[in-house]
Amino acid sequence: MRILIVAATKPEVAPVLARMYSTPTGEAGVNSYTHGAHDVDVVITGVGMVAAAVWSSHALARREYDLALNLGVCGSFDKSLELGTVVNIVSDRLSELGAEDGTQMLTLEELGLPGASVFVNPAPPSYPPFDTLPSVTGITVNTVHGTKTSIAAIAKRFDPQVESMEGAAFMSACLLHKVVFAQVRAVSNRVDPRDKDAWRMADAIRNLGVTALRILDHA
Repeated sequence: MRILIVAATKPEVAPVLARMYSTPTGEAGVNSYTHGAHDVDVVITGVGMVAAAVWSSHALARREYDLALNLGVCGSFDKSLELGTVVNIVSDRLSELGAEDGTQMLTLEELGLPGASVFVNPAPPSYPPFDTLPSVTGITVNTVHGTKTSIAAIAKRFDPQVESMEGAAFMSACLLHKVVFAQVRAVSNRVDPRDKDAWRMADAIRNLGVTALRILDHA
């Protein structure tokens, strides 16, 4: 099986990379590995939805994959999700895409404009590790929320469970290229006024690595 892993930063997938065998190709932007019987290409996109969309599409256009995984951390609006929890994001939205109308925000649909802002995974992988992952809804943002006012406003509009800076862009690319995919993230922090002392980044990355390797083992 040929698998594509997409991540924004190398630290987020460091535990996974450490357990795979590198097979250098010299190709810029794509690093190749093997894990068991699988050939695994890893793309580190950099942070943000533009980078994620461009690099995901670049990788998916150059080669066919049996599975694409977006691995990373996320913030959680849902207080029932404990920090460190690994989730399967099955629906994601570009929450900032639209137009301001006074104090209101209008979506593309409300504006009658072409384009998509919501992306749904129609057929997530059915491997056993996914059975234990909460399926959640997310938003993808250019600026992570960090004030009580902005957090309350976005929660009222869309009631998201998690947020990231890349997820919807990855999902858009996968839907375009018709590949089986999953966006798997670990909750590193609550979506609250910014307080890094309360984050659990190390736990999130460790748990994400364990889950990702289980997925690779069952793929």
